[in-house]
Amino acid sequence: MEAVRRVVRYIKGSAGQGLLLRRDCNMQLVGFCDSDWGACPLSRKSLTGYFVMLGGSPISWRTKKQTTVSRSSAEAEYRSLADATSELVWLRSFLAALGIFLDRPMRLFCDNQAALHIAHNPVFHERTKHIELDCHFVREKLEAGLLALSKISTKQQPADLLTKAHGRDQFQF
Repeated sequence: MEAVRRVVRYIKGSAGQGLLLRRDCNMQLVGFCDSDWGACPLSRKSLTGYFVMLGGSPISWRTKKQTTVSRSSAEAEYRSLADATSELVWLRSFLAALGIFLDRPMRLFCDNQAALHIAHNPVFHERTKHIELDCHFVREKLEAGLLALSKISTKQQPADLLTKAHGRDQFQF
């Protein structure tokens, strides 16, 4: 009941907030992904979060516990990167089925430099074999020109809200 009260208080206090779906958007899919390494105190599984926008309007977001325990923060972030890539690819094919074809690569922002380096590095090292399938999946989309990866500051990362608790100022930002 306490959780329900908190949700109701939040909705009451943010009546002016909402989702704006604009007509004059640029029709580009942009994603943000993040993870919280070892977030579950019982299983030490990490949390994955991603946030997808179409032309500046939020259309998809998700938080879930990863299926396996990650041995590093880079691995947890890379699994998040792969989940977000999968969502972007699905959304692109869904839009194509509706007759909306995107001519630009989908942009995906990640705040982990190691995960971005793994995605761009064609050489697999001993330490990345356990995430090899995710690496191949993301790299395939990069090489096909469907995906463009970019670094984003942790403070500017909207997907961070889906994986970690924040104070009022960061949440409202």
